[in-house]
Amino acid sequence: MQTYPEKFSFDGLSPTEIQEIMTELTHYEDKTAVSIEALKIVQKHRRWVCDEALIAVAELLDISPAQLEGVATFYNLIYRQPVGKTVLHICNSVTCWMLGSDQLSERLCKHLQVELGEMSVDGEYTILPIVCLGACDHAPVVMIENEILLDMTADAINKILDR
Repeated sequence: MQTYPEKFSFDGLSPTEIQEIMTELTHYEDKTAVSIEALKIVQKHRRWVCDEALIAVAELLDISPAQLEGVATFYNLIYRQPVGKTVLHICNSVTCWMLGSDQLSERLCKHLQVELGEMSVDGEYTILPIVCLGACDHAPVVMIENEILLDMTADAINKILDR
């Protein structure tokens, strides 16, 4: 049977999120090592990490909210603002930029009627720049949800979006 810390609070987290974080804690000796996984659990259920949830996770892991905020803002796949149902990351590293990521970004934003870094009015899409997706030999690279798309062209993007 899982036990919760004395200072445990349900405020800000659902019972499911708490249970999943507690299960993750069983794999590590140090609670801070679970920080990213705990934030990913919250994001899996809500699509983003609100302040209330971040504070509750910090309390659960016995770390300061500021320390957890540092983790959350360092990793660019943790969203601290609401995002659309589909999140598109456009790599803007030097290689992707040299091979047209800016033009892809502009075309995507126009096609989906959304500003870069914003959520579309209908809540369907968010397009975010990302520093590097680690596939420079196949630039430009786009990530739609968890799928990495290599050697992207505007036509290839349109075909994917029209599916």
